[in-house]
Amino acid sequence: MIFNIMAAGPTAYIPSLDKFLQEDSKWIGVDRGALYLMKRNIPILASFGDFDSVNDTEREQINSYSDEVKLFKPEKDETDMELAINWAISKGVEKIRVFGATGGRMDHTFANLQLLLKYVTESPQVNVEIIDEKNTVTIAKAGSYKLKKEEAMPYVSFFPYGAKIIGLTLKGFKYPLIDRDLPVSSTLCISNEIIEEYGTFSFVSGILMVIRSHD
Repeated sequence: MIFNIMAAGPTAYIPSLDKFLQEDSKWIGVDRGALYLMKRNIPILASFGDFDSVNDTEREQINSYSDEVKLFKPEKDETDMELAINWAISKGVEKIRVFGATGGRMDHTFANLQLLLKYVTESPQVNVEIIDEKNTVTIAKAGSYKLKKEEAMPYVSFFPYGAKIIGLTLKGFKYPLIDRDLPVSSTLCISNEIIEEYGTFSFVSGILMVIRSHD
């Protein structure tokens, strides 16, 4: 099962949703993100938030359009996005895509990136990724992974996230690596490209942020 979550970030950063609407997945709205879905006639399984970014009329419209609404006070320990992801995970999903989570306020963007780190450690059975108009961002724990070459997203970047990376190996890439250690501050692996049908990356220890992007 796949859940797509639409947050309240600037609409200019939201990609075309056409290909995501053609598959069997459910949509969740977070705060004003629910209004974005409603205006595009995308069914909303649940809406989350304190809804401080919408007016009373818009809030009533969201309440009527959504199958379920989870209303929270502005003063809380979790962000609206975090609450939405927690709920989605409780439903047994295998994959969560997050849209509208970048651009605008930097603290909101960084908080959403921090959630990727949280769930790769606390709920590794669920693949959570952030998607915007130019990027797809995921987090990977130590192991071996395969990436399919995509013309629409030619660049692949790897960043150590929170700890040193031990033994990074890249195969099938324009700039390969063999058993390389990366300090937390490393920018060595920015803007690589897959040159075969698939590229593989593996590492022994640490956590990697993986960003696929296009100009």
